[in-house]
Amino acid sequence: MKMIMAVVQDKDSALLSDELVEANVRATKLSSSGGFLRSGNTTFMIGVEDERVEEVLNIIKINCESREQYMTTPVNDLAMSSSMQYPIQVHVGGATVFVLPVESFHRF
Repeated sequence: MKMIMAVVQDKDSALLSDELVEANVRATKLSSSGGFLRSGNTTFMIGVEDERVEEVLNIIKINCESREQYMTTPVNDLAMSSSMQYPIQVHVGGATVFVLPVESFHRF
């Protein structure tokens, strides 16, 4: 058995959740936020049998698209003027996925 932990952008969360339900894959959703962009994310915790790992990874890959957006540079120094801020292009979306071995599983 494996634990798949997938961090996805909130925009992709509902679609991914629907697709996991359709594939009869149980998942627990946790609200999370990114450190760099400080934007909302959802972390999915998915326990699956070893033979279904590739299927679930494919569902995540198909439903969590990477895209580019512009954001204003963060002001980290109080001495910096707001007029010095400018938009930069960043990659958002997609998914960051960890696949971990599960030593035991219990459902109470």
